[in-house]
Parts: sequence; structure tokens; C-alpha cells
Amino acid sequence: MEREQFRKLLLEEKVEVNDNQLDQFDEYYRVLVQWNEFMNLTAITDYSDVLVKHFLDSVSLKYAVDSLAASDEEWGKEFNSLKSIIDVGTGAGFPGLPLKIAFPEYRVLLLDSLNKRVKFLNEVITQLNISDIEAVHSRAEDGARNANYREKYDIGVSRAVANLSTLCEYVLPYVRVGGYFVAYKSGNVDEELENSMKAIKALGGQLVKKFKFNLPETDIERTLLFIKKTGSTPKKYPRKAGLPGKEPIA
Repeated sequence: MEREQFRKLLLEEKVEVNDNQLDQFDEYYRVLVQWNEFMNLTAITDYSDVLVKHFLDSVSLKYAVDSLAASDEEWGKEFNSLKSIIDVGTGAGFPGLPLKIAFPEYRVLLLDSLNKRVKFLNEVITQLNISDIEAVHSRAEDGARNANYREKYDIGVSRAVANLSTLCEYVLPYVRVGGYFVAYKSGNVDEELENSMKAIKALGGQLVKKFKFNLPETDIERTLLFIKKTGSTPKKYPRKAGLPGKEPIA
């Protein structure tokens, strides 16, 4: 895949980028593949696959919001007014770092429990010369008890592979009341969503939007869940490290 093909795919997803932003995506890819040789960042390393399955997938948030706003303009205005993002369990930086490249106006915090990955993220941030973005080493459960982070962000995102109930306990404590947790999920999520409704409510959230689509150039089914923070998360959440994954709220 050539850069211009990628630009075209981005435009189809309502994302317009300039040459400098395309350069940043290319540099991100270069550092990702370089570091992946000595640490496990991603199983996907082909240039075209990374562009679509990591970068395009990450910024599909814009496509989802614009598509949903077509039938709910007020909601679209509300969501598009949000400007700070925390990406919990970011791994190699997805979706938070591609969102920052595509939409420089966002203030972004990338949170991950593995320090080696945080060092990688800081290297990418340095090479891309971008500001208003920070990578922090912390378990989700611990960071959410830090007053500097708890209920401080407009949007929480996560593309981590985990049960939705678990993800809600990881992410919702970081989201301010009135903000949103956007969960990136694959395949049919209806049963998982139904089994997570108790957790969503207990953590101060409410499902307000759901957007299903196929990731372009692939057979990957995606669902983005928009969970609004309607009330403050009780202080007992998140529970101690490890519990949200072992014993999801049900």
C-alpha cells in the first residue's frame, strides 16, 4: 500500500491528514518495527497491515462519531467538543497515538503497565516531535487512584483484549462525569455487552451509542461502544490490582 492509498482510506473514514502527518505515521511505523525486533510490541509488522489494522483502526473513532452524528447532531457536537484522551492499556500506542497524530488538538495520556513499552512510546513521541502527549508507566488499577488522573479525562479509550466489564473497571474511573469511555471491540459483542451492563452502571456509566462496521480492506468486524459517564465512580473502584480481570463485576 502506498501513502496516497492510505490517505484515501483515511478520507473515506472522514479523516483528513497532511503530508507532515503522513510522515509521522511512517516514522511511527519505522520505530515500531525497529523496536519490535527485540521486544514484543505487535504480531502485525507488514507496512500495509499496520496502516490498516493499527493506524486506520485506531482513528476509526472519527468515522464512528461522524456517522452517528448524522442522525443525532446534538450528540455529535457534544462529543466533538471533548479534547482530552486517556488510552488505558495502550500497548504499542493504539489507539491513542494514531488519534493524536490525526487530531493534534487532543491532549493525550498513554497508560501502560509495562515500562519497556512506555520507553518505546516515549521514543516515538520524541521522534515525532509532538507535544501535549505523555506516556505513563502504571497498572490501570493503581493509576486510577492517583488524584492527578482520576476523573480528569474527557474520553477514555481502550483497544485492549479484555472482557468489557473488566475494561469498564479499568477505564471509567479516569473519565470525568459527562465524558465517555469508548471501547474498541471485535466481532459480535451483544452477549458480552449484556453481561457487562451491571458493571457499567456500578461504575457510573451508561451505554448511549453503539457503532458497528467492517474495517476497510479486511474482514474484521468492529464495534465501538460509547459509554457516557453519568455519575462519579464509587471510591471502592477499581478494586485492587488483578481483581478486575480475575473477577469481573457481574
